[in-house]
Amino acid sequence: MDRLGRRRHPAQIVVAGFAATIAVGTVLLMLPFARQGPGAAGMPDALFTAASAVCLTGLTVVDTPAYWTGFGQAVILGLIQVGGFGIMTFASLLMVLVSHRLGLRARMTAAAETKTLSLGDVRRVIAGVVATSLSLEALTALVLTVRFAVGYDEPWLRALWLGVFHSVSAFNNAGFVLYPNSLMLFTTDAWICLPIAFAAIAGGLGFPVLLELRRRLHRPRTWSLHTKIVLFFSAAFLIGGSVFVTAIEWSNPATLGPLDVSDKILAGFFQGGAMPRSAGFNSLDISGMNSATWLGVDVLMFVGGASAGTAGGIKITTFAVLFFVVYAEVRGESTVNIFSRRLHGDVQRQALTIVLLSMAAVVLSTIAIMVSTVISLDQVLFEVISAFATVGLTTGITSSLPTAHQLLLVVLMFIGRLGPIMVASALALRSRVRMYDLPEERPVIG
Repeated sequence: MDRLGRRRHPAQIVVAGFAATIAVGTVLLMLPFARQGPGAAGMPDALFTAASAVCLTGLTVVDTPAYWTGFGQAVILGLIQVGGFGIMTFASLLMVLVSHRLGLRARMTAAAETKTLSLGDVRRVIAGVVATSLSLEALTALVLTVRFAVGYDEPWLRALWLGVFHSVSAFNNAGFVLYPNSLMLFTTDAWICLPIAFAAIAGGLGFPVLLELRRRLHRPRTWSLHTKIVLFFSAAFLIGGSVFVTAIEWSNPATLGPLDVSDKILAGFFQGGAMPRSAGFNSLDISGMNSATWLGVDVLMFVGGASAGTAGGIKITTFAVLFFVVYAEVRGESTVNIFSRRLHGDVQRQALTIVLLSMAAVVLSTIAIMVSTVISLDQVLFEVISAFATVGLTTGITSSLPTAHQLLLVVLMFIGRLGPIMVASALALRSRVRMYDLPEERPVIG
């Protein structure tokens, strides 16, 4: 409690915790031995990098392997891991609270103060998140380490560092790499691209889904509605995004054009299916893509991955709810049904609120950048959505933006990472009972 005896809302503590982590990361990255060459990193560069790492975005204003020393890279890796643990733990605990219909106020400030939510629940969720994350990261790191050592003649210690760094970055959908052009050196290497893609997909599914699949993989009829929605729409976006990018870029000489058929399919899946979910790696030159591809990727990035995971965006479940709302309205049905379950009206309003607030953030930020730059709309929109959805893909304009616009992207990354969760917690766990109904009247729609 504060000096006035008022309990702080857990959302305030989460926001303050992430802000403090970014501040600590900024200070560490400003140390002279965190940067290669003479002098220390400037505040804007250190702040942008720290925020991008903690918010699991991957946008950069400097070349990560060339600018930061091994210490600086280790700091970035630590910030990514802390950011990933924090998001998955908080979001998973939030889902426990929602399922139990508990008031959020003061029940997540500390495990010792948790009265209605048992200490065992908190410990089990946190332990599950940590164990799941580390296990999947270790498996991915093992595959990547062997590939870097055997396939690219990297010394085993260097290969281990590359494997660990990229596996942590992939599972947490952070998008940071230790190569100057992301993963464009490995466009046709399935042993590099597929493990990273699968780790990113797993992180984007979220801990609740991963846990349920581990327990009930062979009993799909017992899966929760959340798991069914996440798996169905994730598969749809993976396939749809892969087909879309592959088809549009098939003959583009700057991207898929020079590749053979099998390599085009691999690159199309990696760049169009897996990465726009929020991972942010690129095996193709994003700046060389068609404008139509940029627009399609904008949509994929904006939707993002699943709740209680490391992916960003408005979330798959939010999109699914609105999709079925439209479907029910078109069919003239009075209720919204998803996979043989009726959807509560509160959930529909929550989804609509998150989408409209997210669209407002994207539109206003795009306008703010465009009024003072000569960069095209499609490039600015791509950059803004990538920052807000914490994806990290870029058309190459990040480092050339004025410092004020880079700071705006920092704010977008912070809001995009924490905003939807904060809004969801406020809407899902806070309800007000009205003792009367007002007279009903219908305005003209459409």
